Amino acid sequence: MSHRIFLVEDHPVMREGYVSLLNAEPDLHVVAQAASAEEGFDLSVGLEFDIAIVDLSLPGVNGVEFIKRLRSVDPNVKVLVVSAHDEGLYAERALRAGARGYLMKHESARRFVTAVRTVLDGEFYLSDTLQSRFLVDRFRQSGETTLSIDRLTDRELEVFEHFGRGKSTREVAELLGLSLKTIESHRANIKQKLGIDGAAEFMQRAVVWVESPMRPQSPDDE
Repeated sequence: MSHRIFLVEDHPVMREGYVSLLNAEPDLHVVAQAASAEEGFDLSVGLEFDIAIVDLSLPGVNGVEFIKRLRSVDPNVKVLVVSAHDEGLYAERALRAGARGYLMKHESARRFVTAVRTVLDGEFYLSDTLQSRFLVDRFRQSGETTLSIDRLTDRELEVFEHFGRGKSTREVAELLGLSLKTIESHRANIKQKLGIDGAAEFMQRAVVWVESPMRPQSPDDE
């Protein structure tokens, strides 16, 4: 199976390098390229792709706004940000906009391909440093999270844990034998009960819960 990649990067040299690197992989193929957010949005209409790789520094509309526009059309779109901007300052903004990964441009080609594959698999890709920072921030709230988690029904908790293990909405639906609409409804209820704003915070809280030593063990932990 070939994964279709949509590339949005304004620097021609970088863009050509990404294309060469990705197309060298037997199951990855760049199907469209754009040099700006506006061009990217125009191209995305009717385009079938599995992941968008987006730079944050685009002429005109920036990458964060572009991601928001993509997600307004398809909330399940997979986006990997590859940027020269400091991840400590910009990664959380990109994740809140809907990106599922953030990679600095100085990283190796191997890490670039790994990041692409991780996001394609429905998981989040973050550097070890960024993951540690997010987990520390969230574990500070772990006592509150544990109390709040009691508000969830058994099914909502099951859905929450699947998301915390990096499953996509479609994967959770298939695992539980439920419709996408039902999973989205459970997600909305969970966010409301836990006071969560946005998809990025939802995923961070879910991951922290799965990693929490205060969470009861489940068969999936074996």
